[in-house]
Amino acid sequence: MTTSAETHPVPSSPQVEVPLPTTKILESELAISFDYTRSLGPVLSPFALALREGRILGGRTSDGRTLVPPAEFDPSTGEPTSELVQVGNSGTVVSWSWQPEPIAGQALSQPFAFALIKLDDADGALLHVVAVDGPEQMSTGMRVHATWRPVRTGRIDDIACFVPGDGPAEAADNSDADPIADADGNVVITTPIALSVMHSATQEESWYLEGLKNGKLLGGRVATGEVYFPPRVASPADGSRTVDQVQVADTGTITTFCIVNVPFLGQQIKPPYVAAYVLLDGADIPFLHLILDTPAEDVRMGMRVKAVWRPQDEWDHTLRNVSHFAPTGEPDAPFESYRNHL
Repeated sequence: MTTSAETHPVPSSPQVEVPLPTTKILESELAISFDYTRSLGPVLSPFALALREGRILGGRTSDGRTLVPPAEFDPSTGEPTSELVQVGNSGTVVSWSWQPEPIAGQALSQPFAFALIKLDDADGALLHVVAVDGPEQMSTGMRVHATWRPVRTGRIDDIACFVPGDGPAEAADNSDADPIADADGNVVITTPIALSVMHSATQEESWYLEGLKNGKLLGGRVATGEVYFPPRVASPADGSRTVDQVQVADTGTITTFCIVNVPFLGQQIKPPYVAAYVLLDGADIPFLHLILDTPAEDVRMGMRVKAVWRPQDEWDHTLRNVSHFAPTGEPDAPFESYRNHL
C-alpha cells in the first residue's frame, strides 16, 4: 500500500526509563455525535402523520384516559394501544419552569418556559415550550394554544411553541410535503444525537500525549514492575500506582488480530484490512492499531511490526501520529515470548 507516511527512528534501547515528570494537565473538548434512525411503529406513526397535518392525537388507555403523546402500551395493563383520538390544540399549563439562557438545539433561541400542558380532551400532560417575554407572564393554570410551523415533517417540533390564550388552532396547509410513511404506514425518523464534554487528562495521560506530539511512545511502569502502554494512573490488576515513565520502542509483536471484511459508515480504509493488538518492545500489555502495507491474509500472530509515522508537520496530541504498523521482515517472535500477553 502506498502512503505519504514515513518511518520514524526508534531509540537504540527498546526501553528508556526517565523520572516521572510533573506535566501541565492537558484539556480538550470531546464531541461525540451520531444519527439515530428508527421506525416509529404503529402508534407513534399516526401521531407523527397527524402533526404534519396540524392535528394532535392521543392514545386511549383501558381505563378511558387519553395520553398525549400516545403511549405504545397501556401503562396500567401493558396492553398495546389500539385507539387513537384527536385532542384540542389548546390546553392548560399544569406546571412550568423558566429557561433564561437557551442552549444550542433547544426549540427557541430567546428565553422561554418549559411547561407541562394538559390539552383539551386529554388526561395526560404534554411537555413543550411556551413563548412569552418573561417569567412574570407564566402561571400555573394559564391557557395556551399551539402555533404550527408552515412546513411540517412529522416531528414534535412541528408545533413551533405554545403561546398564551385560546387562539386559533389552524395550521397552514402541508399537503404538498413529501410522504414520510412506508407502505405499512410506519414513519422512519432520523434524530441527531450529540454530546460535548470538556475532558481533563490525568498527569499520566498528559505526558503520554505530549510524548506523541514529540514522536515518542511513553508508557508507565507501575509499582509491581509492569509497563503499561498507554500509561495508567494505577494498575487495573491490583491498584499499584504508576511510578516511572518509560519510553518504549515503536517496534513490536502482533499477539492477536482480526481481519475487517465488512464495510460500515464512516470507514476510512477499504476492506479487507487488519486490526491487531501489538505488544511494543518494552511494554507488558498490547494495544490496538492497524496493520497495513501487507496483504491481510499474510498477517499472523508473532509477526514483527514497526510503526509507520505520519509526516512530522502533521503530528498532534493523538495516536493518529502513528499511521499504522507494517511488517519489519524479521523472523516471527516465538510464541513463548508473548503467550502471557494475549
